[in-house]
Amino acid sequence: MLGSLSDLERRLAVPYAVLMIGANIVGAVIVTALIRFVLPLPHIDDPHHVTQVNMVWLAGYLAIAVPVGVVWVLWLLRPVLAWLRADRPPTPEEQRLVLLTPAREVVAHGVLWGLSIVLFFIINSRYSHKLAVLSAITIALGALATCAFAYLLAQRVLRPVAARALADSVPDDPALPGITTRVLLTWALGSAVPVLGVTLVGAGQLTGAVEASAHRLAITATVLGAIALLVGVAVMALTARSLSDPLESLRRAVRRVQGGEQDAEVDVYDGSEVGLLQAGFNRMVSGLREREELRDLFGRQVGEDVARQALERGITLGGEEIDVAVLFIDLVGSTELAHQRPPAEVVELLNEFFHVVIDVVDEQGGTVNKFIGDAALVVFGAPLHHDDAAGAALRAARTLRLRLAEEVPHLDVGIGVSAGLAVAGNIGAQQRFEYTVIGDPVNEASRLTELAKQHDGRVLASRAALERADADERRRWGDVGEETLRGRAEPTRLAAPA
Repeated sequence: MLGSLSDLERRLAVPYAVLMIGANIVGAVIVTALIRFVLPLPHIDDPHHVTQVNMVWLAGYLAIAVPVGVVWVLWLLRPVLAWLRADRPPTPEEQRLVLLTPAREVVAHGVLWGLSIVLFFIINSRYSHKLAVLSAITIALGALATCAFAYLLAQRVLRPVAARALADSVPDDPALPGITTRVLLTWALGSAVPVLGVTLVGAGQLTGAVEASAHRLAITATVLGAIALLVGVAVMALTARSLSDPLESLRRAVRRVQGGEQDAEVDVYDGSEVGLLQAGFNRMVSGLREREELRDLFGRQVGEDVARQALERGITLGGEEIDVAVLFIDLVGSTELAHQRPPAEVVELLNEFFHVVIDVVDEQGGTVNKFIGDAALVVFGAPLHHDDAAGAALRAARTLRLRLAEEVPHLDVGIGVSAGLAVAGNIGAQQRFEYTVIGDPVNEASRLTELAKQHDGRVLASRAALERADADERRRWGDVGEETLRGRAEPTRLAAPA
C-alpha cells in the first residue's frame, strides 16, 4: 500500500502509523508496569502461572492487534490520501473527513482496547474474580491514556493536511472537539489515570479487596505519582503547543497589520474554535484590505482631502458659503489634438498634463475638484481651510505655466484664477453625489481661462484674486487692463504674471 504513495502521502502516512503504534505501545507498557510492579494484586494460588498466562496472551494479542490497528488506521486515512492525490480543493464531505480523522482514529483504538478488556477479564476470571476486575480496570486506564495520547498526536501530525483542507473555506460549525475537550483529554491522561489508580488501590485496601504491605503501598503511590508528573508534563506541553502555536502566529500577524501590512494572513489548520479564530482574523484583514482599497479609490476619485472629510464628518447633502480661490486650466486646441493624434497617444499626453497639475496643486495645498475632459477645476480653501487661498492659487498658476512649458512642451494651456465667496458641499442625491464648488469665482475663472488662451502669457487672474493674496505674491503680478467677460455686465480688471 505504501509503495504506491506519493512523497507527500508517504511523509504523512508513515509517521502517522508509527506514532499510532507508539501510542498503543505506551499504553501497553503502562498497563504491564501497573499490573506487574505497581498495583497490589489479590491473593491467588499460583501467581507465577497466572502471570505467565497473561503475558502469553498479551504477546499474542499484540501480535494480532498491532497489524490490525495499523491497517485500520491507514484505511481510515485512505479518503484523505485520495483527496491529497487529486490535488484539488476538498468537497465539504472531504473537508469534514480530514478534520474528523483524529477522532475516527480514537474510535479504532478504543475498539481494540475494548476487546482486550473483555479478553483479559475472561482469562483472569478463571483464577480470581477480583483479579479479573482489577485487570479490566487497569486495561481501561491504559486505553484511556492511549486514546488521549493518540488523539493529541494525530491532531499534531495532520496539521499541514488540515491547513490545506481549510485553505479555501472554514465551516461555521467546528468539526473537531474544541479547546475544552483537549484540556479534558490532557487532564485525563496526565492526572485522572494515575490519580484513579491511587484511588482504586486505596479503596481496595479499605474494602479488603486487596491486601498489601505499607512498603507495597508506598511503591504504588510513588510510581503513580511519577507517572502523573512525567506524563502530565508531556501531554500538557503537547496541548499547550496546540494552543500557543496558532495564538503566536496570530500575534505575529497582528503586529504586521499594526505596522501597516494589509496582506498579513495566518494558516488555518484547526477545525475547532482555534480554526474559527484563525479564519476570522483572515476575514477581518481581508475586510480591512478591501476597505482600505475602497478608501484609496475614493480618495483618488474625489481627492484625498474630500475623502478624509467624508470619513470624519459623514455624508450630508448641501453646502456652506466659504471664501475660496479657484484655478481653472484648459488645453488650447484640444479638438485639433484629438484629430491629429491616435486616442492612446492623446490619453498619454493628458495623463502627463494632469500629473503636473496634481503635483503643483498638492504643493500649494489645493484640491483638484474635478477633471472635465481636458480641463481641470482646482479649489483652494475648500474642503480644507487655507490661510492664503488666493496667494496659493496665483502661485500655482505661475508654476503650472513654467512647468508645463518644460515638461509637456507640445501642449498649450489657458489658466484663469479668481477668488471670492462660493458654496462648497455635496451636490446630488443620497445614491450618487459629488463634492463641488458653485459660485461666481468658478464662473469667472472659467471665463478667464477662455480669455487667457488668447493672451500671450496664457495666464490671467481677476483683480479680486490679487487683492486677497499676500503682498509678496501681488508684486509678481501686473495689471493688463480690463475686459467684460461673457455673461457679465461689468468689466473685470485683469492681472497677469509680471
